[in-house]
Amino acid sequence: MVASGLLLASLVTLALGKPATRNLKLHEAVRGAPSGFSLTGSADPNQTLKLRLALVQGNVTELERRLYDVSTPSSANYGKHLSKTEAHQLAAPAQESIDAVNSWLKENGITAQTTTTTGGWLSFEVPVSKANELFDADFSIFKHDDTGVEAVRTLSYSIPAELQGHLDLVHPTVTFPNPNGHLPVFKTPVKSKRQVDASCSSTIIPACLQSLYNIPSDAATQSSNQLAVTGFIEQYANQDDLAVFLKQYRTDMSSNTTFTLQTLDGGSNSQTHIPGFEANLDIQYTVGIATGVPTVFISVGDQYQDGDLDGFLDVINFLLDEDEPPYVLTTSYGQDEHTMSQKLAQNLCNAYAQLGTRGVSILFASGDGGVAGSHSNTCTTFIPTFPSGCPYMTSVGATSGINPESAASFSSGGFSNYFSAPDYQSSAISSYLSALGSTNEGKFNTTGRGFPDVSTQGVNFEIMVRYTLEGVSGTSASSPTFAAIVALLNDRLIAAGKSPLGFLNPFLYSTGASALNDITSGSNPGCDTDGFPAKEGWDAVTGLGTPDFLKLAAAVGL
Repeated sequence: MVASGLLLASLVTLALGKPATRNLKLHEAVRGAPSGFSLTGSADPNQTLKLRLALVQGNVTELERRLYDVSTPSSANYGKHLSKTEAHQLAAPAQESIDAVNSWLKENGITAQTTTTTGGWLSFEVPVSKANELFDADFSIFKHDDTGVEAVRTLSYSIPAELQGHLDLVHPTVTFPNPNGHLPVFKTPVKSKRQVDASCSSTIIPACLQSLYNIPSDAATQSSNQLAVTGFIEQYANQDDLAVFLKQYRTDMSSNTTFTLQTLDGGSNSQTHIPGFEANLDIQYTVGIATGVPTVFISVGDQYQDGDLDGFLDVINFLLDEDEPPYVLTTSYGQDEHTMSQKLAQNLCNAYAQLGTRGVSILFASGDGGVAGSHSNTCTTFIPTFPSGCPYMTSVGATSGINPESAASFSSGGFSNYFSAPDYQSSAISSYLSALGSTNEGKFNTTGRGFPDVSTQGVNFEIMVRYTLEGVSGTSASSPTFAAIVALLNDRLIAAGKSPLGFLNPFLYSTGASALNDITSGSNPGCDTDGFPAKEGWDAVTGLGTPDFLKLAAAVGL
């Protein structure tokens, strides 16, 4: 009897000392590691994990409503963008959620740091053994077969029932690294300057884009109108290369025209290290096309606050904290949608919505793997890319050839498995699916958000790297090109006393659609198929088509 009493007392003590085991409910799970990852064993129980908690955001429904309200041309509030405070308030978690999560952390002896202004993200470190206990998880070591990248992840985790509705997600748990997702543009054979013919049929330089898309060469006048280019993975934009590029291809501009630098997460922009092909491309074709528009290169280092999001969320949170963020943001990086959890993708997508309410146009390259994802993958069903599947940003695909333009075969496009088709796009998708018939049946989500939204040239761009002409191709060339055009439109709008364009899609799919050049030939092969064909109207390889600056200017009332 004495022994039984001691056992009972021990069990009571154990239960009181481990409040994390109370009524845990499965929160996220995946069937297995993404293709290309192999389980190599259990993680060391004493290894320290840096975990991040995302709290449920306060009013996502109202955030979306306000975004569309200020971004839809037919709305009475079109162009009446929100202040920093207003945008923060829409996304901030409820005090009840903050209290509930912090109380649970305190019960478990954990002190967390708030990493965002809204209080929506918390960060703390615990041993693997403690993380397994807290979340009924099995953190293990997974290795990427091709690159050797290792990651400690779990295939499922649970949270206390009382935190449901308060705790949105734990990261990184079921989200895996995407080692190939951030690869920059791919090199192509370069043509010397004397080989560039007047039609630009073989090589793209700024003059080709200006001619093809009716882009003006006169300088912008509004200093408040800033265009931002993001840089990751130690990609450096070289100022001397830009000067040589302008001297050769924009003789009407001062070769001293340059860009400013903004760093976060320990980022830098070394002028002595080898320049990045991606960074040089993005800077040379934004500065070189958006004549006179103040351009900033945002270099994101590797001291991430957002874990394996590699600074994607950090840069948006940084801009959300700015009193006057740049009006256009272009990013030439992305990843396959399935490599991150749906909850995490939605959280990041909501951050784009917040920035959109502030009047910022967010553009991303759609990817270079056709229907096989951000880059070519072995697949049986089509792989959408992220963030192109997010409905709150503008995805840019690629074309090639002149008169007529055709879809570039690598241009990623398709339909999201995480996000449903937004209202602004439903009619366009319906028409395309009807024209598509049974083609690719069963290989994609017919109810998903379609991408890309628009496209521009993306093949055989000439850039300068270490004083040498290089040729590059990819949707990474397309996004900065379209972004430069938007920045020039914003310059004229602001000069006329109007608001910048902000979130573009409601405009592009309505009054702006007729200002785009419809692309009706080509496709984006992948997964042992011909991919999606370009067709009349919107399609899942070139979107609504390529821009015509003069028609777009007229469509926005200039």
